[in-house]
Amino acid sequence: MAETFFESSLPNIIELRNIRQTYDGEKYILDGCDFVVPDKSDQGQFVVLMGASGCGKSTLLRYICNLQTPSEGTVLVGGKPVGSDDDRVSMVFQNYSSLPWFSVLDNVALPLKFKGVGKEEREAKAMEMIQLVGLEGHQHKYAKSPGLSGGQLQRIAIARSLVANPNIIVMDEPFGALDINTRLRMQDMLEEIWLKFHSTIVFVTHDITEAVYLGDDIYIMAANPGRIAHTLNVDLPFNRTRDSKRTPRFIELVNEAEDLMNAVSVDAGH
Repeated sequence: MAETFFESSLPNIIELRNIRQTYDGEKYILDGCDFVVPDKSDQGQFVVLMGASGCGKSTLLRYICNLQTPSEGTVLVGGKPVGSDDDRVSMVFQNYSSLPWFSVLDNVALPLKFKGVGKEEREAKAMEMIQLVGLEGHQHKYAKSPGLSGGQLQRIAIARSLVANPNIIVMDEPFGALDINTRLRMQDMLEEIWLKFHSTIVFVTHDITEAVYLGDDIYIMAANPGRIAHTLNVDLPFNRTRDSKRTPRFIELVNEAEDLMNAVSVDAGH
C-alpha cells in the first residue's frame, strides 16, 4: 500500500532527517527531506529510490557514503554520525569504477589493502567474492574492456563492495548501461547476494519493473525541491524469480508504482 512516509518501531540503520541542500545559498535542491531505513538485521533491507532526474537521489547516496555533507540536517548510519566507524558504506556507481591498470583480483582486494590486511589473506577473501559474482577464471585479467564486458566490470564493483562491507551497500543505477539480457542476469545475481548476506541495499533505478522485482520498499522522490513523496511496500515473497514478474500482484505493484511516479510528476508540473 502506498504511503506518504515510512516509520517503524525498529531501530534505524540509515536515518536522514530534515535534510536541506543548497549550492548558492538561495535555491534548495533538497528541502525538508527525511529518508529513514529500519534495521531488519535478521533479513536485511532492499530499498529502492526512484524519481525524476535531478530530484536528488544520487545526492542522498553520497550523504550515506560520507562523500558529501548536507547544508543542513542529520545523517546517521547505524545510529551514529556517518563516517564514524571503520567500516564505511560500500558504493557501486553507474559508471565503471575499476582501476584498469589493476587486475580483477587486485581491484576486488583493494579495500582490504587500504585496511592493512596482508596479501595472502586479502587475496583469499577477494577470490571468495570473485567466485560469488561469477568471475572465477578472469581474476588475472586487467579490469577494462574489451577484455571484460560491461556486466563483468560491474560484477567487479559489486565484489569489491562486498569485500569492503557487505552490511550496507548503496548502488546508483548500476545496471543502467547494460543490455537487457545482461541486466536481467545481474538482477538475479544481486538478489542471490542479498539473500546470502542479508545486507541493507539502497538502490537507485529509473526502471519500475526492476524496482518491484528487487525492492522491499520503493521510495519515490519529488523534485523542486527534492524530498520523499511516497513509499510503496512490495508485498512479494523474498525469493523472487522471473516467473514472479508474470503474477497478477507483481503487475499490480508495477502499475501502482507507475501511478505514484506520474502523480509526483503532475504535482511538479512536468
